[in-house]
Amino acid sequence: MSRPAHAVVMGGGLAGMLAAHVLARHAGSVTVVERDVLPDGPGHRRGVPQAHHAHLLWSNGARVIDELLPGTTDRLLAAGARRIGFQGDQVTLTVRGWQHRFPPTQFAVLCTRPLLDWVVRERILASGRVELRQGAEAAGLAGDRGRVTGVQVRDSGQGGTTTIDADLVVDASGRGSGLQHWLAALDVPPPGKDVVDAGIGYATRLFVAPPGATAAFPAVNVGAPHAASEPGHFGVVYPVEGDRWLVTLSCTRGGTLPAREDEFEAFARRRLGHPLVADLIASAEPLTPVFRSHSGANRRLYPERHEGWPDGLLVVGDSLTAFNPVYGHGMSAAARCAAALDRELAAGGDVRRAQAAISAAVDDPWVLAASKDAGYAGCRIDATDPRLVGDHTEHQRRFADSIIDRSLVAPGVCAVVTDVISLSAGQAELGSSGFLSLMHKEEPRPRLTGPPLRPEELDLVGLPAYESVPTA
Repeated sequence: MSRPAHAVVMGGGLAGMLAAHVLARHAGSVTVVERDVLPDGPGHRRGVPQAHHAHLLWSNGARVIDELLPGTTDRLLAAGARRIGFQGDQVTLTVRGWQHRFPPTQFAVLCTRPLLDWVVRERILASGRVELRQGAEAAGLAGDRGRVTGVQVRDSGQGGTTTIDADLVVDASGRGSGLQHWLAALDVPPPGKDVVDAGIGYATRLFVAPPGATAAFPAVNVGAPHAASEPGHFGVVYPVEGDRWLVTLSCTRGGTLPAREDEFEAFARRRLGHPLVADLIASAEPLTPVFRSHSGANRRLYPERHEGWPDGLLVVGDSLTAFNPVYGHGMSAAARCAAALDRELAAGGDVRRAQAAISAAVDDPWVLAASKDAGYAGCRIDATDPRLVGDHTEHQRRFADSIIDRSLVAPGVCAVVTDVISLSAGQAELGSSGFLSLMHKEEPRPRLTGPPLRPEELDLVGLPAYESVPTA
């Protein structure tokens, strides 16, 4: 790929801004086209409705962003984000039981999505190498079926469209991307697509945390045991900036989310596998109403397989692969896309090679999220990925359950699983001979019968002791 004279990125979210940042290293000029008028600070905006809900930036994504934008994690922590070590700083109830709080081997950064987006966006725009054209909606692609030569843009409040010429166009416009329609206008068939939709929905509120809790009380993640024919229910309490708890409740298809404020705590008490989440918020002051959304389907496009893919067009972020947000992989996947693009631009690869590298970068989080959701009752699967469909998938799910079961009580197994979930190791590690040997040979700890909370942690939030086995 020769050095682009001008690159246009459609979408000013995390994926778009990171892509623009790496393009600015290699292109003559870069323009970001964003439909929203972006807030001058960590604020919500219409184009990211899921930003109200719980997000985490896994250690792999944090490291990648820090490589691209040195000091980003430190800036987030200085703004009030919390760095938690897995599994030491989180209390987790899986559908297989309680997780021991083993010494941390990986970490995640917890904060609100608006804070993360703003810290990254402010840093990139401050460099002066990226032009932001906000309040401008991408309305189509310029060019023909052989090559994309720019973006058609419609400014809000004005009729008609204008064209921004570009040597390279990057679609980072997210789940709502109009890519299929834009390609059709150029007489280009759409790329292949896989969808795994468990019908996940989210309901979220912010609460004032007890003094000191956001720094010294663990993050909480509670699921509910359920039969294969029943929906899954989940709840998290994450410490975020401003001495607040971000509490997200969720369920898969067939469950009913709380719609009103008076239903929120009741859902946590009745639907989850333990009252911990409900007990934590029972006396906490709520700061917001209930925000709900149902935009959690896993969806992946395959432009790298498209024989007639036009030159000059790349797809990244949620436009390429959108995930169920509950697994926390979307932001790390966006960072991995940007890093892959950076490497390919530096190596001088063509657009097809760059897209293949970008798509490879999201393969592990795709399989992790889609294969997990495929096991939920009522999940709708329209996919050709052989790892997600076929008679062998039931065996894969049983094997995955056995891995999770052992990771709850075996520190070595837990460390490998955490490496994979955090995207710090590839999913293939779970099939390695060393890991399989560890599964059989490592001496397990006793199973926990309740949440592994320490007396000083319970005192901090004013809760009585629950039945439990001491933490490791």
